[in-house]
Amino acid sequence: MRRAAISIVSNIAEGFEREGTQEFIHFLSVAKGSAAEIEAQLYVALDQGYLSEGSFQEFVEQVQTVKKLLGGFMRYLKGTGIKGGKFK
Repeated sequence: MRRAAISIVSNIAEGFEREGTQEFIHFLSVAKGSAAEIEAQLYVALDQGYLSEGSFQEFVEQVQTVKKLLGGFMRYLKGTGIKGGKFK
């Protein structure tokens, strides 16, 4: 889960630095996939008894918020028509 969490922020940073909107969207998608990976691992942790139901719910809500924010940002970028800095 730590690696997946680090992957989220790393992919956001890498995509931003590519300076192309389509590339940024791609890396945001990879980040969203890493968030989904964490969500799946939370279910495994709950099933294995590593988390209480309360902790599980709290963490899942946080991960779902991250996924919604990333998805919303991706939709916004797709709708802007901006190509990015490297296309100027």
